[in-house]
Amino acid sequence: MKVYKSNEIKNISLIGGKGSGKTTLAESMLFECGVINRRGSVEAGNTVCDYFPVEKEYGYSVFSTVFYAEYAGKKLNVFDCPGMDDFVGNAVTALSVTDAGVLTVDGQYGVEVGTQNTFRTAEGMNKPIIFVVNKLEAEKADFDNVLSQLREAYGSKVVPLQFPVSCGAGFNSIIDLVLMKQLTWGKDGGKPTVSDIPAEFADKAEEMHNELLEMAAENDEELMMKFLDEMTLNEDEMREGIRKGLIDRSIFPVICVSGIKDIGVSRMMELLGEIVPLAAEMPAVPDTNGEEVAPDPNGPVSIFFFKTTIEPHIGEVSYFKVMSGTLKAGADLNNMTRGSKERIAQINAVCGQIKTPVEQMEAGDIGATVKLKDVRRGNTLNDKGCEYVFDFIQYPAPKYQRAIRAINESETEKLSGVLNRMHEEDPTWLIEQSKELKQTIVSGQGEFHLRTLKWRIENNDKIQIEYQEPKIPYRETITKAARADYRHKKQSGGAGQFGEVHLIVEPYREDMPEPDLYKFGNQEFKMNIKDKQEIPLEWGGKLVIYNCIVGGAIDARFVPAIVKGIMDRMEQGPLTGSYARDVRVMIYDGKMHPVDSNEISFRLAARNAFSEAFRNANPKVLEPVYDVEILLPSDSMGGVQSDLQGRRGIMMDMSSANGLERIKAKIPLKEMASYSTALSSITGGRASFSMKFASYELVPADVQSALLKAYEEASKDED
Repeated sequence: MKVYKSNEIKNISLIGGKGSGKTTLAESMLFECGVINRRGSVEAGNTVCDYFPVEKEYGYSVFSTVFYAEYAGKKLNVFDCPGMDDFVGNAVTALSVTDAGVLTVDGQYGVEVGTQNTFRTAEGMNKPIIFVVNKLEAEKADFDNVLSQLREAYGSKVVPLQFPVSCGAGFNSIIDLVLMKQLTWGKDGGKPTVSDIPAEFADKAEEMHNELLEMAAENDEELMMKFLDEMTLNEDEMREGIRKGLIDRSIFPVICVSGIKDIGVSRMMELLGEIVPLAAEMPAVPDTNGEEVAPDPNGPVSIFFFKTTIEPHIGEVSYFKVMSGTLKAGADLNNMTRGSKERIAQINAVCGQIKTPVEQMEAGDIGATVKLKDVRRGNTLNDKGCEYVFDFIQYPAPKYQRAIRAINESETEKLSGVLNRMHEEDPTWLIEQSKELKQTIVSGQGEFHLRTLKWRIENNDKIQIEYQEPKIPYRETITKAARADYRHKKQSGGAGQFGEVHLIVEPYREDMPEPDLYKFGNQEFKMNIKDKQEIPLEWGGKLVIYNCIVGGAIDARFVPAIVKGIMDRMEQGPLTGSYARDVRVMIYDGKMHPVDSNEISFRLAARNAFSEAFRNANPKVLEPVYDVEILLPSDSMGGVQSDLQGRRGIMMDMSSANGLERIKAKIPLKEMASYSTALSSITGGRASFSMKFASYELVPADVQSALLKAYEEASKDED
C-alpha cells in the first residue's frame, strides 16, 4: 500500500439514524474501491464493519469501525458509526478525529429522530455534513419528500447534487447536477452509463443546476465574480466552491444512492474524493495549552490515541490519528499523558479487522498499532522535544443506570477489571464504586447500551452478572431549629467513659446572620461564639459548626471529637441513612469528667445529641431532580405527556424544532429508572432524550413516609 501525503487524505464519518443503511452502504463503498470482491450483508453477519461477535448476535453496529478506501489517488479513512442513540459515544469519537460527516437518510422515512440527533451531534462539533439519501430502491421511497423535509429541518443550505429519475423498485438512474448528465446503472451496480439528460427532466435539471452554481459561487469571492460575469462555472470551479462551502458549513450537499443495490455508490465515491476537505485543509486543532497544531507532515511527530479495542484473534488494538509530523514504524515516542516511553513497532492501515502494515503515515492519517506497553485511550505520544497534549473529545452525559454484581461473589474482583476495560473501549460506559449506595453503578446511554455490555461480559469474559435497580442518593436536611443534649456514661471496671454534649441545630443557608439568641419553650439560649468551622460536603451542601462553649464546660481538646461525632451522623442521616446536608450546629454546653472523659465518649455523645436534635428539627428527605429534554414526533406528544405526569414530572417548556416536538421537564431520578424503555415503547423508538442533574428537592410526604418505613424495616433485618 502506498504512503499517502497529507494533501491526499480525507477523513469521513459515516453517520445516521438506526436502520438508514450505513453498514450496507459501507460494503458497497469497499466493493467499489476493490478492497473486497464480494459484498456481505448485515443479515448474513459477514460485513467488513460489523465483525465483533456481539454485532453479529444482535444484527446492529455497536462500535465505530474504521476502513480505508483508495479512490482516484486519494485515501479516504471512513468510520462506519452505529446508528442507535445508545452508542452515540462511538459517533462522537469518530467525528472528533474526522473532517466531515456523511449522514445517511432513509429514502422511505426521511428526517427521523435519529437523523436529528446525529445532525445535532455533528453540528455541536462544527463538522461539515453531506446528506446521502439511501434506500431509494424501497417501495415507499420518495426523494422529493425527503428533500423537502431536509430543507424544512436545515434550511436553504441543503442543496442536491443529484436527483433520481424514479424511486422504488425501478430505481437505477439519477440526474447528476454537477456533470449535467444522466447516469444509469445495471442490475449489479458498478460503473454507470453516461447519457444526456432526457427532455422531460431538462427544465428541472437546469433550474436545480443554477441553484447549485449560485450556492457554490457564494463560498469564494473569485468564483462569485466569475459567476456574476458569465452566469456559470465549470465543473472544477463548482467542486471547489462546494468544498469551501463544506468547510465553513454554508452548504449541505445531497447525494442519491441505493447501498444494497450498489447504485450511485461509485459516483458518490467520486464526489467524496472531490468535495470533502483534505486533511491538510482543515483548521488547526488546539492542544490543552491552547496552541494550535496544524496537520504539517514536516512538523514534530505527535499522535493521539482515540480508541482501544480487544479484537478477535488479535488482542488489544490501539487506534491513533497523526496530529503532526510523519510517523515511521519503529519510532520511539514519549507518552505525555502517562510519563512513559513507547516504541511504535508496527503501523497499520485499517479495514475492519484487516490490518495492513505500512512504513509510515503523514499528519492527518489514521491508523492502528498493537502490543503497546502503557498506552490508553486519550493518550498523546510525541517525539523528543515536542510538548503537545490533546484532549478534544467530549462525551455526552449518561442517561441510564443500573447496579451490577457478579452472581458468583468470588468473581467480583475479576468483574471490576473487566468493567474498567469496557470503559476503555467505550468511554460512555461509566463505572462507579458508590460508597454511599454500597453498589457498583454502571451508567450508559440506554437499555440497549447496558444490555450489550451484559452480553459481552457473559459471552466473552464468561462472568454471569445481574442488573438491579440502583438505590437513589437521597439527602436529608432540617427545616427548623431544635436543641438536644446527650450524656454518654459507661462504667465497667477500671477507667470508664463520660461525655455530655448540648447543641442546637438549624437549617443552613448562604448569607444568614451569625447565631445569637434561641428560645425553646420558656428557655433562652445566648450564643457566645468562640470558633466557627465551615465544612463543604463532598456530596453537596455545607455543615457549619460553631463552638459556643463557655466556662470550660468541655475542654477544647475534645471539640474535634465532637465534630467527628456530628460528621458521623451527617454521613449516615438519622432518617434513611442517606447523607445529610445544609445544617448549622451550635455546641453551647456540656460536661466532662476529670478521669473518665475521652475522645470516644464525646464522639458518641455528639453523635446521639445531633441525631435527637435532627429528628426534632422537622427533618425532610431530599431527592435528586433532573432536567430532562425529550425530542419526539408530534403524534406521540399525548402519550409522552401522560407518561411524564405519572412520573411526577413538571413540564417546563414545549416547542417545535425542525419538524419535531421538544419537551423540557423536571423529573425525580427515582422515576427515571425505566424511562429509556418506556419512551421507546410509547414512540415506537422514534424519540430520544437527554438528562442533566438540576437540584435536590423535598420529596412528597407520602414518598417520605414510605422511605422511612423501608429504612426502619431494613435496619431491623440487619439487627
